[in-house]
Amino acid sequence: MPHSFGVRARTRHMFAKKFRKHGLPSLSQYFLAVKVGDYVDIFADPAIHKGMPHKHYHGRTGIVFNVTKAAIGVRVNKFVNGRIIEKRVHVRIEHIRKSKCQKEIISRVKSNEAAKKAAREGGEKVDLKRHAKRPKEGYFLAAAGGDGEITTIQPLPFSDLV
Repeated sequence: MPHSFGVRARTRHMFAKKFRKHGLPSLSQYFLAVKVGDYVDIFADPAIHKGMPHKHYHGRTGIVFNVTKAAIGVRVNKFVNGRIIEKRVHVRIEHIRKSKCQKEIISRVKSNEAAKKAAREGGEKVDLKRHAKRPKEGYFLAAAGGDGEITTIQPLPFSDLV
């Protein structure tokens, strides 16, 4: 058979529901509070065909630029011929998830602000930079059943058996 180049070509697993997760989305999905400037993940729900994004945008993270009564406008970066183009895509609310990409940054900002406030009250300086993980400290491993002495083992000299 000839090769297919349709809109949903090669989406057998991408646009398939997980095991025992079939059916329509829950009503809470329709009440998802999304504002302009929020980070969202585009994740196509195969049960809803209306407003479904193109397969290229499935799994991409973007920033909301428009909110209508049924759909969300999302700015997404797309890599085309060696350059990155910002695409503006309108997707229905069923195909959107709130992104967790900012969670670590927001928690770090909160902890930094708390540390700065405590340092200001205490009158000392605080280092808020992230540092690479240090190597583990060295230690001696106790020998099983030994008396704690370190034993040096010497190799046997080579002997030719011929």
